Amino acid sequence: MRAYDSDLTPPWKKPAAVPEVPAEPDLVVEEAGTGFCGAVVGCEAGAVTLEDRFGKRRVFPLAPRGFLLEGRPVTLVRPAAAKPVRPSRTASGSVAVPGARARVARAGRIYVEGRHDAELVERVWGDDLRIEGVVVEYLEGVDDLPAVVRDFRPGPDARLGVLVDHLVQGSKEARIAASVTDPHVLVVGHPYVDVWQAVKPSALGIPAWPAVPRGQDWKTGVCRALGWPENTGAAWRHILGRVRSYRDLEPELLGRVEELIDWVTAPPS
Repeated sequence: MRAYDSDLTPPWKKPAAVPEVPAEPDLVVEEAGTGFCGAVVGCEAGAVTLEDRFGKRRVFPLAPRGFLLEGRPVTLVRPAAAKPVRPSRTASGSVAVPGARARVARAGRIYVEGRHDAELVERVWGDDLRIEGVVVEYLEGVDDLPAVVRDFRPGPDARLGVLVDHLVQGSKEARIAASVTDPHVLVVGHPYVDVWQAVKPSALGIPAWPAVPRGQDWKTGVCRALGWPENTGAAWRHILGRVRSYRDLEPELLGRVEELIDWVTAPPS
């Protein structure tokens, strides 16, 4: 006769052991009981906070076998305390310079179209720009770009770099960019209707950016198609909050911003 344990559970019926996984920030898990899926944004004694792709947060107890990681049961545990470690690289992928002080601002500038463009550039390249002394300003559109260039008075020691949205052949933006012929100005751009699209869909947990019919406000149309509240300011804060490094951006934007930084910081020829 097969022996039973003291809890009367047959040995072959006992639940299989599951791994213990530290609840590190950004770890994506599913709570087994409710199916709520999100990234770890906090872990206190006995509880973990998850945030889903819409920004909704819920707190769950650190129960045994309480979560699924890549479809497999796990037990989340509080991460071991660790000494802060300085990042070896900046969000742009550049080598970090511990203790580096911001350089006095150069005469040269980088102009981008709008506030969202400027905030995204700051998010990823902010550390690099401060070390190099490069200031980023926004134009609120490129319709007046030739006049802006004339007022700036670029020169060998004050180069101007301009990042343009939707810079594709035959577009209005392409015609305006082509009208700027000053040798101390570099105008480059990305193909996206708006800089939102330069954020990889995978960073937001969506399969792709939706197509918005002509005649609709593009940002409002995106919110509507994705089932987000039609509040473009809140939507942008959600998008920007998902960008942690250059890995979350499309190469068509990465290359152009790096090109502009190199242009503005190059020694006078």
